[in-house]
Amino acid sequence: MSRPTSLTPPPEAVVPQPHPDAPSPGTELGEHYSDCFGCGEAAPGGLRLRTRAGEGVSVDAEFTVTAQHQGAPGLAHGGLLTCAFDEALGAIGYMLHTTAVTGHLETDFRRPVPVGSTLYIHAWCEAVAGRKIYSRAVGRLDAADGPIAVEAAALFVSVGLEHFVDNGRAEEVRRVLDNPDLIKSGRAFEVNP
Repeated sequence: MSRPTSLTPPPEAVVPQPHPDAPSPGTELGEHYSDCFGCGEAAPGGLRLRTRAGEGVSVDAEFTVTAQHQGAPGLAHGGLLTCAFDEALGAIGYMLHTTAVTGHLETDFRRPVPVGSTLYIHAWCEAVAGRKIYSRAVGRLDAADGPIAVEAAALFVSVGLEHFVDNGRAEEVRRVLDNPDLIKSGRAFEVNP
């Protein structure tokens, strides 16, 4: 018998619906912050994860492994794969129109992910209980129906803007707050504690 963990939704958790203003399935979400290591175009050596809205409260993302992402020779670094899952799972908040940070993330590696391959990540919200968002993801090699390489489960916690203002480096926070397009997008402050 398995015991509940911090990744197990409690009995009172509900399966959410997408926010009424969530993007329609297939819509590219774009980067939430240009310097984000996960999705930003300005981050040197970043993952440049591309994420699209999925059905319900889900997203689909793609991450192509380059030589800059390797750990063992010719293989993706496990920490970078975990980062890609953190980014994809964090985008679930956008489908709910809530700003959330990573509370707990577990990653299970099923097979090696070679340099040059593309990881297709499907992430979905399992349930919501208060401020807690329970999600899961599966990553497949080189095709949306390819062999499973990585799986993850996560707990995200909804936070307000003050979380970033109080804890982030002032220069970067100010740069985002001074950009009305980023604030209007609702994605400027999106993932990670």
